Amino acid sequence: MAMNRIQFQRGLSLPAFLAHFGAETQCEEALELSRWPHGFHCPGCGKPCHYLLKEGKHKTFQCKSCRVQTSLIAGTLFQNTHLPLRLWFLAIYLISQAKAGRGSGNKIPFVAAISLSEQGRPLRIKLAPVPGFTRKAIAEWATEDLLPGSIVTSDGLACFAGVSDAGCFHRPMIAGGRKPKDLPEFNWINTVLGNLKTSLGGAYHSFDFAKYGIRYLGAFVYRFNRRFHLETLPMRLVIAATACGARSAKWLRQAEESC
Repeated sequence: MAMNRIQFQRGLSLPAFLAHFGAETQCEEALELSRWPHGFHCPGCGKPCHYLLKEGKHKTFQCKSCRVQTSLIAGTLFQNTHLPLRLWFLAIYLISQAKAGRGSGNKIPFVAAISLSEQGRPLRIKLAPVPGFTRKAIAEWATEDLLPGSIVTSDGLACFAGVSDAGCFHRPMIAGGRKPKDLPEFNWINTVLGNLKTSLGGAYHSFDFAKYGIRYLGAFVYRFNRRFHLETLPMRLVIAATACGARSAKWLRQAEESC
């Protein structure tokens, strides 16, 4: 059997990560590049000419034209942080590559969906918490996350008839007492759920899944849907953190759409 190039890719090792982002100045350079890939431009007037100031922990840019001052971390997810950027970058690395620890028994209802290619290979996944397994909840989820006209294969649980209310075609398959090997239609979704369980069990010493469930699931989905190039994930997360703007701790803990 040929080796799965996605599963066994090397990713970015911790020594390699530290070589690029182990120092505060390296993290500042990476953040500056992610904010202004073509060089600094004043957010006020858009002009590039500026002075560099050193105020506080991070560099500040002062526009030569309009005199507006812009901190390196202002307007990013790191705004107002008291932690050094190297710790933020280390957290980004751990999120993007995986961590070690123990799991928790907290539970929350969520729907797991996977899209397949014409060859039956997995493309993308979606893990979404729902208030309960009711037809109404599934219909609302399907309206939000599925394209009308999609063919949805489910295990026949009555609530999944709700996908029809969202304009999808429902193809229930009653599992009954059959073993997973007798249900090849669910091979990939079972594999994903098994990997999710392993990931959560190996990443956290303890966590409040009922409160932060969407964040745990979101981290797993982010890695899976970008699994073809694991080595690029840390920098892509830095760019996402830069582009999404400043966020409060309350926002981070809510089930809102993230950047």
